[in-house]
Parts: sequence; C-alpha cells; structure tokens
Amino acid sequence: MSSPALPDLTAYDAVLFDLDGVLTPTAEVHMHAWRTMFEELFSQWGIEPPYTERDYFDHLDGKKRYDGVAALLHSRDVEVPWGEPSDPTSADTVCGIGNRKNDVFARVLRAEGIAPYPGSVRLLDALAAVDMPVSVVSSSKNAEEVLAAAGIRDRFPVVMDGVIAERDHLASKPAPDVFVTAARMMEVAPERSVAVEDAISGVQSAAAGGFGLVVGVDRGAGEEALRAAGAHVVVADLAEFVTEAPA
Repeated sequence: MSSPALPDLTAYDAVLFDLDGVLTPTAEVHMHAWRTMFEELFSQWGIEPPYTERDYFDHLDGKKRYDGVAALLHSRDVEVPWGEPSDPTSADTVCGIGNRKNDVFARVLRAEGIAPYPGSVRLLDALAAVDMPVSVVSSSKNAEEVLAAAGIRDRFPVVMDGVIAERDHLASKPAPDVFVTAARMMEVAPERSVAVEDAISGVQSAAAGGFGLVVGVDRGAGEEALRAAGAHVVVADLAEFVTEAPA
C-alpha cells in the first residue's frame, strides 16, 4: 500500500498515531490558546521577556499540559506551587494556570471546530481496509473531544491520552512511557509497531520506546530535526504512504 520509496506499514503489527499535528491540525488551536493565556498572564505578572511562538516549540509542544506550564515558567525564572488538577482557573498554581489554557482551548474548538488532515484520513482508510490495528497516543487531555469533533473517534479502539497519563503517573514525552503503555494496551510489541509523530519530543519518546519504525511528519519541525530525534523516515503528509490505485 505504500510508495516504493517508503516502508510498508502493513509489514508491522500496529500503527500508533500522535493526534495534534498528525491526525488533526489542533496544534494551531493549542498554539492560539497557549499564546492567549500566557500573554495575559505575563502582562498581569510583569513577566519578561514576552511570550513568543518559539516558547511553544521549546517548552510546550508534545508535553503534558502541566509539565509545559512548569517548563515555560521556569524559563522565565518563575516558580509557583504545583497545586492539584482540580485547582480552579483562578489559582496561581501550575495546575490552575494549565486549566486556564484548557478553557481557552475548549472555547476555540467549540467555536471553530476541527477537521482531520485529508492525507491522514486516506492512510487510516487504507489501514482499515487491511484490518491494521491503530491507536492514538496523545499528551492532551482534550484528545477525546478533539477526536469526536473531527469525526474520527470510532476509528480508534485504544486512545492513550493525557487523562490516562495523569491517572497512571506516566512521564511526559520525550520519555517513552505513553507510547510503551499504548502498545501494551493494544497487546503489541513496540519493536513490531509503527509510531507516527510530528513533535520532536514525540519522536524522541517513540525512539526511546524501541518502536520498530518511527515516522516523522514534518509540519514545521524540520526533517533534519525529526531525523536527529530518532525518526527513521520523514514525510510531509501521511498520504505519501498510500499508493494510488491504477486507472
């Protein structure tokens, strides 16, 4: 089913997909929500230098929400109590601040909706046609809502998301925990499975987990950076894995 220049995904036992930036363009919604929340917070607290897009890629992309908050605040020499996931959005804790961002994200998602990448849907269709097991591995606690909004929730029997990661105390990407746990949930061996990621931290996570094939999807991170992080192959769009049927 794949291009002659690319590995055959059906030679493996399962394919595990990241969500944001791989299946759906939710990275843009996350970036907008983080920027809105941190610009307001930095203004209120007089934090310098101002928030920039680079902060998203350096401190937030691919990480669990609270870990990202802590990392970004640490980059500005700001330390606040961790708090609890149940903290209200008014709480000046890592969890409270993370919950503020989640409110903004949910508001944008409901207002604007989301559609999956067409090329990703083509690959999912091709994998479904040969009964290839698939799952989602996401650091986001919004994964279920995003998958439902995109109309693709029913394609994935296993969704390993930020809710499960927090419940089971799994380390954020680039640690291998979430990918390895998802493989265990699917009852497949990582070395016989494919991991698909667009974030540097996600590629590092899959590589550290010993996945047989790590596919990097270049949505802006750069092919060289994805390969350096451990991607065996890099594509611009997942439709590249789908061979066109002859006319």
